[in-house]
Amino acid sequence: MSDAMQVAYDTLQGRVDESGQPSDWFEITQGRINDFADVTLDHQWIHIDAERASTGPFGTTIAHGHLTLSIMGHLPRAVEENAPRLEGQKLMINYGFDKVRFPSPVPVGARVRTTSTLKRVEIKGGMIETMNEIVVEVEGQDKPCCVAESLGRLVF
Repeated sequence: MSDAMQVAYDTLQGRVDESGQPSDWFEITQGRINDFADVTLDHQWIHIDAERASTGPFGTTIAHGHLTLSIMGHLPRAVEENAPRLEGQKLMINYGFDKVRFPSPVPVGARVRTTSTLKRVEIKGGMIETMNEIVVEVEGQDKPCCVAESLGRLVF
């Protein structure tokens, strides 16, 4: 292990169970939902048919769970841009998820934000693997709309 990787590993170990600042609020528009439906070919009426959705279980169209999951990676970046850089880090790779849940819907027009908590740091495959619990909340709702254990690998 390089010296830079060891310092980064030690630094991250010291941050386990630390939560970052919440990201900025981000509005989920019908246009974004429709675009996601087109890209994923998921045109279920609860996402794209406002008239039918008004009489459905949520009273309006809702974002796809996978849309919420997809933008989750974008939202923390505003916060991460202000975070200290790890010396010698070349890039971070999205390695996947251990667990993903969608406890509540995201109605059209809602604003969401994320908070990330570092939960685990390990050396794997010559890289540093991190697991962050990411909670996506909807403004004005008690229950989060997504909770995910996101895995990343830092390359040195």
